[in-house]
Amino acid sequence: MSKSSIGTPEQLRDPNYTPPMAQAVPLGIQHVLAMFVSNVTPAIIIAGVAGFGFGAPGADIPTLIYLIQMAMMFAGVATLIQTIGFGPVGARLPIVQGTSFAFLPVMIPAMAGAGTAGLPGLMTGVVVGGFFHFCLGFFVGRIRFALPPLVTGLIVLMIGLALIKVGIEYAAGGAGDFNRSKPTWGGGSNWFQASIVIFVTLGIKFFTRGILSVAAVLVGLIVGYIVAFAMGDVSLANVGRAGWFTAPMPFKFGFELNWAIIIGMCLMAIISAIETVGDVSGITKGGAGREATDDEVAGATFADGLGSAIAGVFGSLPNTSFSQNVGLVAMTGVMSRHVVTIGAIFLIICGFIPKVGAIIQSVPIQVLGGGVIVMFGMVAAAGASMLSDVNWNSRNMVIFAVSLSVGLGLQQVPDAMVFLGDTARVLLTSGLLPAAFIAIILNLVLPDELG
Repeated sequence: MSKSSIGTPEQLRDPNYTPPMAQAVPLGIQHVLAMFVSNVTPAIIIAGVAGFGFGAPGADIPTLIYLIQMAMMFAGVATLIQTIGFGPVGARLPIVQGTSFAFLPVMIPAMAGAGTAGLPGLMTGVVVGGFFHFCLGFFVGRIRFALPPLVTGLIVLMIGLALIKVGIEYAAGGAGDFNRSKPTWGGGSNWFQASIVIFVTLGIKFFTRGILSVAAVLVGLIVGYIVAFAMGDVSLANVGRAGWFTAPMPFKFGFELNWAIIIGMCLMAIISAIETVGDVSGITKGGAGREATDDEVAGATFADGLGSAIAGVFGSLPNTSFSQNVGLVAMTGVMSRHVVTIGAIFLIICGFIPKVGAIIQSVPIQVLGGGVIVMFGMVAAAGASMLSDVNWNSRNMVIFAVSLSVGLGLQQVPDAMVFLGDTARVLLTSGLLPAAFIAIILNLVLPDELG
């Protein structure tokens, strides 16, 4: 598809331009394919941590399917808020919203550790954190000075490092003691299927072009799914039982205040807001060759928070802008926000159909593990890439060393702070929050050069 068949160079740089529908629809679907797997993965992980996901003794497949549905639906809703907007809310740029990986290092220990309130507490935290995130839009530009590449790169690296363990556990056969106790856990069959996904993903990514390359992880998962089906590891029973339509239910899981989750969500909202600022800047630079305006940055942050709060009300996880779609805009050169709006409508339609969620739920955990290894490794690699812009003098090396050591150490040895209350222990043993806090404080207070 040549750019000339879509529009003139001036039109392609205009967010308000709508390409012909014959081109706009496949471009919109392409945006969905680029983010689809990443969008539903956090819901599957949280279901596993909460004890009702893949293979758990208390498996609750309808609830897992509902979480997957809501992940699709409210990624679409949040994207519409971002692309269409109202008043000061929404950047009105081709920004795709989706369920955020960044919150997982906080949500996992909060759901699995002491002091957890389960899904009622988690979803209440998502709502409160979303409103806090919304409020950041009023002054997000003023706090950017405290988050240079040293800090943001470390934070993104920590997110990836915190999640890599999940990928390995999934590839081996699933997380949690109930999965580890199975005789098949860590078996060659599981790793064979996970490896198929990894190798196919790499092959598609580097030896194809266009939409196939963009959706490499999705293609890898499909091939892994076919292999797992041939090996007898796929059950479609839940697909047959799932309905064709269901509506979202407000406060389906109830309402419960859990301060560990609420504080964690609010603190991570700051990180997510900064990530969105970077994505907005990337969109405008890559697609239009200009800097983002203050209104666009603030509008994107407002939309981030509002989209997350609405998602929490209906039982979904926090949303944020998806960086992989920023790269897609730069690759296609199509800046139209209406193209992304088409993709958002497709996501919302999928969210109404339980059978779509049931098909996703039927993917074996080891197959998903292959894709997750690639995705979470890329998060860590993105952090390392951001750190390449840092001037590695002795000051910055000390800040990085202390922050990384404390963060990773507390994550690996969560019992090291048993003297703390449940709330503080859950927040600190996430590893991410103490690392971010230490890096921000040291960066602000230490002199430019150590004596």
